[in-house]
Amino acid sequence: MVSASADANEPVVPSGDGGFAASEPGDITRLRLDIAYDGTDFSGWARQPGLRTVCGEIEERLSAIVRTPVLLTVAGRTDAGVHASGQVAHVDVPTSALPEDPSRWVRRLARFLPKDVRVTAISIAPEHFDARFSAIRRHYEYRVTTAVYGAQPLRARDTVAWPKAVDLDAMQRASASLLGLHDFAAFCKRREGATTVRELQRYEWTRDGDILTAHVSADAFCWSMVRSLVGAALAVGEGRRTVEWMTGLLDERERAASVAVAPAHGLSLVGVDYPADEDLAARNAATREVRGPIAPGCC
Repeated sequence: MVSASADANEPVVPSGDGGFAASEPGDITRLRLDIAYDGTDFSGWARQPGLRTVCGEIEERLSAIVRTPVLLTVAGRTDAGVHASGQVAHVDVPTSALPEDPSRWVRRLARFLPKDVRVTAISIAPEHFDARFSAIRRHYEYRVTTAVYGAQPLRARDTVAWPKAVDLDAMQRASASLLGLHDFAAFCKRREGATTVRELQRYEWTRDGDILTAHVSADAFCWSMVRSLVGAALAVGEGRRTVEWMTGLLDERERAASVAVAPAHGLSLVGVDYPADEDLAARNAATREVRGPIAPGCC
């Protein structure tokens, strides 16, 4: 089986080592953080000088609590405007700074963090846990409304208004045709040296009245992949493209200009799966192996 790539996140690769300078290995403890945020007013997850980012907000507050600079490593580095209810990160902190129960920091961070980002849980990570490299699956959802009046006001920040009729059955067929291990270059913004081979494990749509939700799961995602998958399916739903066109995109080895990228604010990272504790080290090693190319028409 082809291994997962280190370049494993939507939309781009996480950066940062998740720690700080410790004098001895025993000086640090790795924590797992579960995180939720409304991405509307953030310039994405990754720290960027002079810009407001999710990572920057959490690192600043956590560094103040720990009294030393810390760095987060994240499971999926989301782009500007993208939300999360199931984000996961890890951080290495001085063991001496930890309270007896690290979960006490959840309440403390809630007092310091802005209202559009929450750390929902903190726990001591098991041995070999790495929020990025240990992940075996990431789950995204994309919300669209076809209501003629647009999105409901209370959901306008996470739901894209699409006031055109769509054929949901056609979208389902097109989406299902992409499942499996493929080169998704047509759906990804190019990054030099990065592979675009991914295993798409779930891509289906559900309807609740005027709300359509895409459920997309894979071992990893490349830059803009989920939003491009959604944009392509909506084009099929409108009748502007065919199911066969969407399936044929798997034979492309470059970004396809015919694929529109859906707006960022409809996308949310809703979960990250990890293996059993005893399998973490093996998963880390497998994820770091870069996938090779897939020939057109293969698999």
